[in-house]
Amino acid sequence: MKKQKKNGEHGILSNLWFLFKIFVRTSPLLTLGEIILSILSRIPSRLVAVIGVKFIIDEVEKGSTERIIIGLITIAAVMIISQLINSVFYEMYIHREREKLELKIQSMLFKKAAEIDLGAYDDPDFYSDFVLAFENVRNFINRTYWREYIEEIVSLILISGIIVSIDPVILAIILVSSAISVPLCRKTGLLFADKRRDTTEIRRKSDYFFRLFYQPEYAGEIRTSEISPLLTKRFSEMQDSAVEMRVAYDKKSCGLNYLNSAIANILLLLTASGLYLGYRITVTKTLSTGDFVAVFNGIAVISGVVSYLTGYGLTMLTERSKMVEKMRGFLSTEPTVTDGELTAECGAPETIKAENIVFSYKGSNKNSVDGISFEIKPYEKIALVGYNGAGKTTLTNLLLRLYDVTDGKITVGNDDIRNMTLSSHRERFAAVFQDFKIFSASLGTNVALSREYDEKRVLAALEAAGFDKELPNGLDTVLLREFDENGVMLSGGEQQKIAVARAFYKNCPYIILDEPSANLDPEAEYELNRTITDKAKDKTVIFISHRLSTTRIADRILMLENGKIIESGTHDELMALGGKYAEMFSLQAEKYKTAHTE
Repeated sequence: MKKQKKNGEHGILSNLWFLFKIFVRTSPLLTLGEIILSILSRIPSRLVAVIGVKFIIDEVEKGSTERIIIGLITIAAVMIISQLINSVFYEMYIHREREKLELKIQSMLFKKAAEIDLGAYDDPDFYSDFVLAFENVRNFINRTYWREYIEEIVSLILISGIIVSIDPVILAIILVSSAISVPLCRKTGLLFADKRRDTTEIRRKSDYFFRLFYQPEYAGEIRTSEISPLLTKRFSEMQDSAVEMRVAYDKKSCGLNYLNSAIANILLLLTASGLYLGYRITVTKTLSTGDFVAVFNGIAVISGVVSYLTGYGLTMLTERSKMVEKMRGFLSTEPTVTDGELTAECGAPETIKAENIVFSYKGSNKNSVDGISFEIKPYEKIALVGYNGAGKTTLTNLLLRLYDVTDGKITVGNDDIRNMTLSSHRERFAAVFQDFKIFSASLGTNVALSREYDEKRVLAALEAAGFDKELPNGLDTVLLREFDENGVMLSGGEQQKIAVARAFYKNCPYIILDEPSANLDPEAEYELNRTITDKAKDKTVIFISHRLSTTRIADRILMLENGKIIESGTHDELMALGGKYAEMFSLQAEKYKTAHTE
């Protein structure tokens, strides 16, 4: 995978600006409204604590009852109006718009996820970043901290202006304390970001154990074996490691937070400023009661503001910046399997040819496909056989351009498939994967893999695949129960028939079937084989099968081993050859006879 940024990570401000631009593009009114809301929620009360109280005290000393009453009414009116605006905007607008913003950002991530190469999932580091990006969308929206930063900075400017007008020395003390606090807080933020990264990795592993115990496909093995204590033990060990990791991080962050609070805030800001104010009141007697209260309250406000800006806020901004960096990396990742300039025609089958193709997975020092060459003529039925790891599925993934060959080329007709747009090339193929999935949607949607579908074609495809289960609402019957408590649960064989029906539904010249009869009984397997030869006469079919009885229907069999084609021919030719295929077939036949005898 290629990344647009190759010169290291972005800075905090760069990451926050990146996130801010996303917010402005997706919901400008929400962004502006939340900034105004954050200002209205705190600044009026802070100004009242400084200017309002000073005004009241000054007027009390002057004995102006009328001005005191006017001042109190004004203060109350400002507080009530700001709170009313805050409440109405928050309750009537923000919740709804945040949901919309979250959906928009998630849609952006989903779209990017659909574009990313299959190879991205082979990279554990990238996959962790991928998970982080998705998990933190809600945090990005609800706890971005730039809104709070704007609020605090506005407060700092206003209150600092008031304090400077009274005594600029206090502001100098504040700046000194901030200069010490900033590097400590930045280090704490980086520490929190590392903690979140490691915590996410542990959570990803924890989710694996949760899936084992709540997903129905694991229920049988867990309940009929002794695996449960082992899984529980491994989960406990992982949790113990997680606790140890968190304790180590907490010790470091606790020390940094203590230094920041004790030195920057207590010793310098509060103690130093308090002593200075005491000096002016008791020694020089140059500070009035109103000014003293204003400065004292202003220091308390600024102490909280500085503590936030250089402490918790900066820490969280630094941590959040790291998370935004993960999202930026995810969004900036460019696929390596890219569109060509030509548009493939989805017409009659053409010759498929592989010329000395080579491919290896990222991080592997061994070629999964190692110099394979073959030619598939139009309308041929080709079987790929071999033991696990021989390269069969990898070969079909290369045909579909889920990966691109490292060397050599694959052509359909006279064109290198890399010269075709991905959508037009893949539109020519119907593929049923070994690890196919049934979606929580209607039966018709599951066959067509589209919300809109031709009912007659879906019914014909289901019939061809041997699916004859009576369902309560026909093609509108919802499968699985994620979104419908009355969703229908199907057996493994029934699910596989639906997956095979997808291949028959799609109007295309090439079909790839990876273990199409794995979950079928022998009778259903026979019917499927007969259907493939009957219904797919006008198509080129490539299928992978470990059941070699299935390969009898193939026009030609390619026997793979260690990423190479070691034998090629019809079933009879390969049996007469007496090589690996014959050995494999004989072993399966013997096991089948033994099973029937017993």
